[in-house]
Amino acid sequence: MNKSMVSYRTQEKKESPLDSEAVRLSVKDVLTTVKMGIVNSNLITAVAGVWLALYFTGQSFADFAVPIFCALAGAALVMAGGCSLNNYIDRDIDQMMSRTEKRPSATGKFESRKVLAMGLGLSASGLTALFLASPTAAMFGLIGLVVYVVIYTMWFKRTHSLNTIVGSISGAVPPVIGWAAVDPSLTSPVPWLLFLIMFLWQPPHFLALAIKRVEEYRRAGIPMLPVVAGFEVTKRQMIVYVAVLLPASLLLYPLGIVYTAIAAAIGIGWLVCAVYGLYAKDTIRWSRIMFVASLNYMVILFSAMIVSTFI
Repeated sequence: MNKSMVSYRTQEKKESPLDSEAVRLSVKDVLTTVKMGIVNSNLITAVAGVWLALYFTGQSFADFAVPIFCALAGAALVMAGGCSLNNYIDRDIDQMMSRTEKRPSATGKFESRKVLAMGLGLSASGLTALFLASPTAAMFGLIGLVVYVVIYTMWFKRTHSLNTIVGSISGAVPPVIGWAAVDPSLTSPVPWLLFLIMFLWQPPHFLALAIKRVEEYRRAGIPMLPVVAGFEVTKRQMIVYVAVLLPASLLLYPLGIVYTAIAAAIGIGWLVCAVYGLYAKDTIRWSRIMFVASLNYMVILFSAMIVSTFI
């Protein structure tokens, strides 16, 4: 009896679900499902919204520490929830694209019902936290979530090449959420300029990815602009967005000469890169460069906004 008990306990220890490798894979699957890269990049803009609200309104961080924490935590949770729901809805088409075929929701490693439950739970928790920050922050969080999950993922992504523009609405919400934690009235033009900048930035960013992955989108039946209209039309539209983004970013000139100089320099650089696409012999290679340039542009621009407040 004692030997069998020892044998059972030894086997139980070996097959424990808390095995470090199992835990590591589980955490990795969760982070993949919530798309932590997207969450982190959008949090940068939310933090910028918070910081600029404090700067332009002359408020103290200490006076708004709790609302700010709730806003940033809530924004992260809502974005993670929205991305989980996006994975749940797109699990069929994700299987057709090499970029997404290994997502746990596409492979079945994460059961669909668990992905759905996680998405709903994270979204509800995030909206609650945003409401504690301010009802305005919660309202914009809900708008961003509904646009991303319902209007974009469930509708436009599968039916129309305007999907990128529609999705840009939800991606432009985070800095407004951050601002609303400090100034829920949103009477200043600054949060709306931040919204405009993020809205204009996203189409050329995602269209560069769409060009790079055009055959995958075609195979999955997703009507991205390069699929339905070709590369030349897509390139011209990208140029228009980047060209309009340049003066829009300069409207934040009250941040000072350092910000204005940086915004002008990186805006012109990105515009030159976009125009070069009309003459590039290797469009796919150019799209990769354009995609990386878009990421660098966003990080540098929003970092410059924050740094300029200290100068």
